Amino acid sequence: MTPALDETHDPARRSWVASADGHAAFPIQNLPLGVFSPPEGTPRGGAAIGDMILDLSAAAGSDLLTGEAKAAAQAGAGTTLNPLLALPGGFRRALRRRLSALLAHGAKYQDEVQAWLHPAADCALHLPAAIGDYTDFYAGIHHALNIGRQFRPDQPLLPNYKHVPIGYHGRASSVRVSGAPVRRPKGQLKAPGAEAPVFAPTQRLDLELELGVWIGPGNAPGQPIPIDEAADHIAGLCLLNDWSARDIQAWEYQPLGPFLAKNFMTTVSPWIVTAEALAPFRIPQPARPQGDPRPLPYLWSDEDQARGAFAIELEVRLSSAQMRREGLAPLRISKGQAASLYWTAAQMVAHHTSGGCDLRPGDLFGTGTISTADETGLGCLLELTRGGAQPITLPTGETRAFLADGDELSIAGRGRAEGYVSIGFGECRGVVEPAI
Repeated sequence: MTPALDETHDPARRSWVASADGHAAFPIQNLPLGVFSPPEGTPRGGAAIGDMILDLSAAAGSDLLTGEAKAAAQAGAGTTLNPLLALPGGFRRALRRRLSALLAHGAKYQDEVQAWLHPAADCALHLPAAIGDYTDFYAGIHHALNIGRQFRPDQPLLPNYKHVPIGYHGRASSVRVSGAPVRRPKGQLKAPGAEAPVFAPTQRLDLELELGVWIGPGNAPGQPIPIDEAADHIAGLCLLNDWSARDIQAWEYQPLGPFLAKNFMTTVSPWIVTAEALAPFRIPQPARPQGDPRPLPYLWSDEDQARGAFAIELEVRLSSAQMRREGLAPLRISKGQAASLYWTAAQMVAHHTSGGCDLRPGDLFGTGTISTADETGLGCLLELTRGGAQPITLPTGETRAFLADGDELSIAGRGRAEGYVSIGFGECRGVVEPAI
């Protein structure tokens, strides 16, 4: 079942951590989980609070935590969060409730808890989990329609799209945390009308605006996860940019789909915004248009349809090297909503395991590119520039059909709901470097 609301979501709750109240991403109502290294320290689990990071290894050794909360802190104290993600969601909830109580304004033991905190600016952030497998879905129907209209104007969506969550198995080894440089990939390119391909750097480097779905407890091989239980296997969300080389993709993707065009780099934000923190931002999945098929029973849950989507605002900003030299602010090129997805995260989990595939704690899903029905929230340059035919003009006068070397691309996300404190995801950023 989807996580419930409790005192940790109270909009009146404040923290004695000075930077937390009013923080754009990490107020006390968030407390996302990640892995960090303090100065001259080794990686360990942490929770973000304002401009600070709470050290789970320090919390795990304290008598201020007991029971499931202590067990969760101990599981999250190591170099990856996989042991914590493997625990049932009740352990994450217990840890969240205890940390929230200890960090709340007026709480006892402030001096002891203060010692668990590190300034985030002094710390290095890492991938929150060791990713065993990464699957990228194609659940953004407006993206699928826009791309389909460019290449198949008579049939933008293939017949299976509205019946089955489309996805492919990606490359876990090249998932990197925000801030890691993006090396322009090389591959086979075949220009229209050319007799043969050439091997060269991509000329059509693109972003893909996505959410990442972190898997919590897994399932045994051969044992599908029922749709009504799928939410119990989702630990939380992050932001995800599945960088794409469109010219390599166009030549290689038939008949088996993406390969080198996608496997060189995927960037994720460093914090897992937990399923518990996201409870206030659960909203109904948008109704399917009249005439669309009802999903097969293994993909349908009334509860999931009632609370399976997320009220998360998404933005993409682009900054060229020249813009940064001139001190110009990044240009917002897209603003959309996560609720534009055609399939829910729970449906992705149910379908992924329906044939007997086992998921493991720390596995990662990408939702697929999220675009809005109008032009305000298109999630990639292939859509924004109409395949390169209508370049974007930057404040410097430079134009971009696709990404150039030196460009910095950043994604931001924010959960908003009336009556609740909004929460953020932290940055998902990368700078393009020249091909080797």
